Amino acid sequence: MTELMSRPLFTLSLSLHPIQELGRTPAGERRVVPVSDGRFEGDRLSGEVLPHGGSDLLLTRADGSFQQDVRLTLRTGDEALVLMTYRGVRHAAPEVGDRIARGEAVDRSEYYLRITPFFETASPAHAWLNRIVAVGIGERRPGGVTYDVFEIL
Repeated sequence: MTELMSRPLFTLSLSLHPIQELGRTPAGERRVVPVSDGRFEGDRLSGEVLPHGGSDLLLTRADGSFQQDVRLTLRTGDEALVLMTYRGVRHAAPEVGDRIARGEAVDRSEYYLRITPFFETASPAHAWLNRIVAVGIGERRPGGVTYDVFEIL
């Protein structure tokens, strides 16, 4: 098997509004986490996350892990709009999950938070985003989340 190769795409930092608890739905315990704003910074792509343009439909699964389903609108430095969608999984030991839920800063080495972003844009300058696969490693922080996102080569 050939080893996966990647290169950094950007670091994404999101600020989050308070969680909206929907409760137990047919799919599981559902929360909506609106994104208030953010930034992304990388060598090839930088800009801002538009406010009111994104949220995380967070699902607590039967095994206690969280499944993410996120939509964000990014605006690049040259004013191009990019839709970023990703699914992800976060799991941790119960005591670590409790610390995160209390809003404590917890080092990302203490839990697993991975995402698989995809991009959609009409911008000719950024059309290459429509054709890549990416992965991200996340860190939940008080009031937000940060991801290091990599393009898989």
